[in-house]
Amino acid sequence: MRIVFLLLSAMILFGCVKTDSAASPAVLPEKDAPVAGETGAVVGASAEAEAAAAQMEEAVAASRQRARTIVSGMDDAALAAQVIIAGLDGNIHVSEGMKRLLQNSPPGAIMLFSYNLKADKDTARSFLKECVDAVAEKSVVPFLAVDHEGGRVHRFGAGARRLPSAESYWHRTLAVDREQALNEIESQAFASGTEIHDLGVTMNFAPVAEILTKENARFLDTRSYGPDPVFVEAACAAFIRGMERSGVACVVKHFPGNADVDPHEALPTLADDKATLDYMVKPFAGLIRAAPLAAQPAAVMVSHVVVQARDEECPASLSPLVINGWLRGELGFTGIAAADDFSMGAVAASGIKAEAAVITALNAGIDMVMAWPPALASTHKAILTAIKTGGVRRDRLEEAAERIVFQKLRFGLLSMENEQL
Repeated sequence: MRIVFLLLSAMILFGCVKTDSAASPAVLPEKDAPVAGETGAVVGASAEAEAAAAQMEEAVAASRQRARTIVSGMDDAALAAQVIIAGLDGNIHVSEGMKRLLQNSPPGAIMLFSYNLKADKDTARSFLKECVDAVAEKSVVPFLAVDHEGGRVHRFGAGARRLPSAESYWHRTLAVDREQALNEIESQAFASGTEIHDLGVTMNFAPVAEILTKENARFLDTRSYGPDPVFVEAACAAFIRGMERSGVACVVKHFPGNADVDPHEALPTLADDKATLDYMVKPFAGLIRAAPLAAQPAAVMVSHVVVQARDEECPASLSPLVINGWLRGELGFTGIAAADDFSMGAVAASGIKAEAAVITALNAGIDMVMAWPPALASTHKAILTAIKTGGVRRDRLEEAAERIVFQKLRFGLLSMENEQL
């Protein structure tokens, strides 16, 4: 049983997902379809909706239990690796050295960059399959992730088309029609998602759910869907629907936002009061709260920004006040909380080394951390040592890994059957 199909079926029943195309309306099954003036038909449709909802809850519960079972069977080394998003060398074949690294520290996800995706489609597909197979020999199948926002954030060579920039859709709402722009976002995300899923990509670090402000414009530029939080939320929801229909999980970013400093270079700070911050995160809040728990975005990326009104000392990616208190507690997010790259300048500027930041982040509530190939083994060792010495509790990592494995079940990377993993 693949939960993704059950979830989609239930959401179609409730009218949440477009079916045949991005422009087509959601429809109810013909049986028991309500007819104006026929109370019995409405009752029948309501009963069918309740049955679908109950079926979805049952499927979700079964998948969560399956995730717990898989994670409980992991030894400390496998568990420590499952929370890592690893960078990757190569683009045609996986070298023996890279293969050994992936098998000694089998990550929960692999992050792909332009240098990994220069080849034609057939070569890229074969290369990515080699990567997955190398990890799957030793652990559960990894997500294959990429930044595929559109516009200037495009990692593929000949392997996939470039999506329009997020900003271009905002201009379309001003020049043409809001609904048409949203339909285009969903249909183009579905077409592009289908294309990259065919190559083997199963996770997209997109969309950007930050509203465009004077403070973040230098960093975000064309990557935001504009200054209107209502449109940004709707645009992100359309993008996610399209990608998820193609089988690609989305990582919404960068919570809670960015300032005028590029976090790749230095540590940004948000000095806004809580009311302003609540306004800034409206798209994130809407995406999280509008969906049933199991159908929330698969993941949210937390940024390396100091949010003074929430935590004056720690960047958001290292702050339990931001991650557990705000993102999970107040907004109710239940998916994967991922951190941006700890080798970025923002982390160095905060005075903490990357490996120490990884442990701090995991303890703060982050579920997935990034490591470049040269740091994969040392990051894995640091997490494993922290488990053994009490620097991070095993049950904290089990919680994180269960969220990761649940999403792999949701998107069909893992089976609900009890085969040997």
